[in-house]
Amino acid sequence: MQEKIGSVILDDTCYPGEDRYSDGAIEQKLLDIAKSCKSEADYNAVIAREKSWPVMYHFSHIRHNLLSWAPVTGNNTVLEIGAGCGAVTGALASKARSVTCVDLSRQRSLVNAWRHRDYDNITILLGAFEDVEKRLTEKYDYITLIGVFEYAALYTKEKNPFVHMLSTMARHLAPGGKIVIAIENRLGLKYWAGCTEDHVGRLFEGLEGYPRTPASGVRTFSKPELEALFEEAGNFKATFYYPYPDYKFPFSIYSDRYLPRKGDLKNNLNNYDRRRLLLFDEGKVFDSLIANGLFPQFSNSFLIFLEQEEAP
Repeated sequence: MQEKIGSVILDDTCYPGEDRYSDGAIEQKLLDIAKSCKSEADYNAVIAREKSWPVMYHFSHIRHNLLSWAPVTGNNTVLEIGAGCGAVTGALASKARSVTCVDLSRQRSLVNAWRHRDYDNITILLGAFEDVEKRLTEKYDYITLIGVFEYAALYTKEKNPFVHMLSTMARHLAPGGKIVIAIENRLGLKYWAGCTEDHVGRLFEGLEGYPRTPASGVRTFSKPELEALFEEAGNFKATFYYPYPDYKFPFSIYSDRYLPRKGDLKNNLNNYDRRRLLLFDEGKVFDSLIANGLFPQFSNSFLIFLEQEEAP
């Protein structure tokens, strides 16, 4: 069944009848905020007033920096997997011909729909991707996995869930299309400096290879590990970008063609949602890494554009 919220289409054909994940009461508050706000200024005023991590995380316009520069045009179609409350949906919908969102949560999808209710090029498909995927008939120019790829093992019993996810995405790419992944770096400098692992909240958990996290749980990867996964998934050309300080709130986005210089990386204490240790001066260590050509290996996050090349 379909319903419309403003101009946004919400399709619950594959929705199982209840949300499989929730952050609790805060999600109703997020929905109330989305219904009441009509502009970026409205959201910024709420963020300043509430002083709440979830409110800032879901509604800050800084989230748009991740993809607002991407070469998406009015001729392009986008499939956004795990769209959630729509942190980057607006950045995509303002440029693309159409954006098709997929998400497990009806509550979060309602937030997304209300905040983007004036867009007439957004469709939100409710349900698990493995169910929704069977109904997809279109090929997409961009498929985005923003903070999603690391959860692949939670949603499939495949032996290599990450390769399986990439192979599945590739089936829905238009010729020349790209898969866009945003993910934390398992070896990101902030974890050495005293930040807890973003997903499980434990110090050094990712650095140590997730010894206390189930094999079927969340996983992030180093740059070489990601490159190996892309090669295993088959004929993917990867272009890496380095959001700073991370992909959630990127103030700068570097690339292998334009890397940071010594003195550029001074904004290293953006740890809004939990306590951390301060084991060393991250800015000075970043300078050392930059001087030795190692910044890409220790960037806190990656933004990756994958394009499938034709087999030789």
